[in-house]
Amino acid sequence: MHAPSSNRYTVVAILLHWAIAALILFMIWLGWNMEDNEARFQLHKSIGIAILFLSVARVLWRWRNPPPPLPDDMTPWEKRLSHGVHIGFYALMIGLPLLGWLLVSTSKFQVSTVLFGTVSWPHLPFTEGLRGGVVHEIVEFLHSKGAWVLIVLLGLHVAGAVKHEVAAEQGVFKRMIPGLFGRPHSPPPPKGYAIAFGGAALLFAIIAAVPLMKSAPPAPAGPASTGTVPADAGNWEIDGETSEIAFAGTYQNKPFSGTFTRWNANVLFDPEDLEGSAVTVEVQPGSAQTGTKLYDDTLQSGEWFDTGTYPVVKVSLINFAAAPDGGYTAEASLLVKEQAVNVPFDFSLMIEGDTATFEGTTTLSRAGLNLGQQSDPGGDWVSDDVTVTVKGTATRRE
Repeated sequence: MHAPSSNRYTVVAILLHWAIAALILFMIWLGWNMEDNEARFQLHKSIGIAILFLSVARVLWRWRNPPPPLPDDMTPWEKRLSHGVHIGFYALMIGLPLLGWLLVSTSKFQVSTVLFGTVSWPHLPFTEGLRGGVVHEIVEFLHSKGAWVLIVLLGLHVAGAVKHEVAAEQGVFKRMIPGLFGRPHSPPPPKGYAIAFGGAALLFAIIAAVPLMKSAPPAPAGPASTGTVPADAGNWEIDGETSEIAFAGTYQNKPFSGTFTRWNANVLFDPEDLEGSAVTVEVQPGSAQTGTKLYDDTLQSGEWFDTGTYPVVKVSLINFAAAPDGGYTAEASLLVKEQAVNVPFDFSLMIEGDTATFEGTTTLSRAGLNLGQQSDPGGDWVSDDVTVTVKGTATRRE
C-alpha cells in the first residue's frame, strides 16, 4: 500500500509565501503614499530588493521542492488559469523589483540607495547614457502599470482560493495554512536549503560588494604636497586627534552635520609675518561621515563630490590679516571638481608657548561649488548654504 501523496507545501515554502505576500501588500500601500518623503522612498527600494531576493530563493526552493498537485476537483481550464496566475506572479515578483532598480538607475536624479539604512546598493551597470531619457519613461510606465497587473493577479489568486475552499471538497487553504483549515498529509523531507538560500545570499553579496570595490582608495596620509606652501616649509604640526573639519546644513528643513575624517594640512603661519603666512589643506570628501549612511553615500556620488573622479578637495589660505576683534581673516581658495571658488575665512588663534588653539568658520554655497545641482539646484531639499568649521590644536615645529 502506498502512502497518500502530500497536498501541503513545505514549511519553508509557506513562510516564503506569506513573507512575500505581506511585503507586496505593504509595498502597494507604500507606493501610493511616498509623495516627497525620502525615508519612505528608501524603504520602498529596500523592500523591493528584499522581495527580489526572497523571490529568487522561492523559485530555487520550488525547483528542489515541487509544490503539491492541484486538487483533483479542479477543471482543466481552472488548472490552466491557476498555473497562468502563478507564472504571472513569479514574473512580477522578480520583474517589478528589477524594473524599479532600472528606474532608479536611469533617473536623472541619481539618488543613492541604502537598503534599510545599512547596505549601499549600486545602480545597474551600463545605464549612464540612459538617464532622464525615453528609456526611463518607458521603465516608469512599465513599473507603474505592472503594479496594477500584480493587484489584478492578487485578486484572482484570492478569489480562486476562496472559491475552491468554499465550493470544492478538498479545499486549498490547508495547503498554505495547515492546522487552521485542516491537517493535510506532511510533505516529503525538504531539500535544497543551500541552493535556495545560499544562491540568493551569494547573489546579494556579490551585488552589495560592488560599491565597496568602486570606492576610491584613501589618499596616502602625510602633508600636502601641492599648493602655496612647500611640503617641508610648514612651521606648525596639526594634531589630528584634537582637530576636525566639520560641516552643517539643513535637509528638508532639519539640521544635519558631519565631519571629514581624512585630511591633512601644511601650515606656515606667523602672527608677526602675516604677509608671508600660508596654509594648504587636502581633504578627501569620500571620508565624510554624517551618522546617516544615505547622506554619506550621496556625498560621494557623481553630482556631489564625485569622489571616484575627484578624490581630493584642495584648499589654500592666503592674504591673512588681523581682525579688529583680535582674531584673523584670510582668503580661502577651494578647488572642488576642478572648479575654483574663493571665500572669506575668519578664525581665532591662541598661542601658548609651542601650542596653538584655533577655530574658524566660513559659509560655502553648493551652487558655487556645483554640488547637487542636478537634483536640487534651488536648495529645496538641501540648504544651499553649508557652514564649515575648522578647529583644533597645533604644535610648533622645531
